[in-house]
Amino acid sequence: MNQFLVFIVRMLLSIPTTFIVWLLSFFAFDQTFLLSGAISLGAGYLTYLISGLVLKKRFLKKHQLTRKEYQYIKKNLDEAKGKINRLHKSLLSIRHIPSLKQRVDFTRTTRKIYSLTKKEPKRFYKAEQFYFSHLDSAVELSEKYVFLSAQPKKTYELDQSLYETRKTLEQLSSLVEEDLYQVISDDIDHLNFEIDVAKHSIKTIKDSRNLNESRRLK
Repeated sequence: MNQFLVFIVRMLLSIPTTFIVWLLSFFAFDQTFLLSGAISLGAGYLTYLISGLVLKKRFLKKHQLTRKEYQYIKKNLDEAKGKINRLHKSLLSIRHIPSLKQRVDFTRTTRKIYSLTKKEPKRFYKAEQFYFSHLDSAVELSEKYVFLSAQPKKTYELDQSLYETRKTLEQLSSLVEEDLYQVISDDIDHLNFEIDVAKHSIKTIKDSRNLNESRRLK
């Protein structure tokens, strides 16, 4: 749920309400200026609260979530946002040119998973492996890599550890790509279904035309 847009909608409802209630109180009901102001502010604040509840209820209904489920998902998304920022910072701090493209793709994939889940919270259940396992591992490995690679003196053991870390991050990148495909799996299935329906319709139309053409020739 886009909090900024929600705020704008709530303000667009509460501000006119405040103004209209003040006019009614002051002119129609002959209240004092201060009392009209207090009543209108109360009405505007009440409108702001009620509109927030209504918008949230509609959002939960649209995405088929309970309030408890949404709070659970939102909590995990808030925690994941900080982890993703740390991951991106670490990945882009790694000074290894050959793996640059892979790291950039890695950041894009994690950002895409997060944005999809943020927009449609129910997708979170298809990305639990990412949020509860792969993301944590990637953050820990990338930050450790940056720390070790910054050491002034390199040893054979350190170079080997850095190499193994890069390879593991590559493997994690592949797993995160699979996480993304899992998140959009329903969309892929729906698209394939629509393709099958379209193909069937095209075949039916062609068969009907061929049948009509054969009848006409007879």
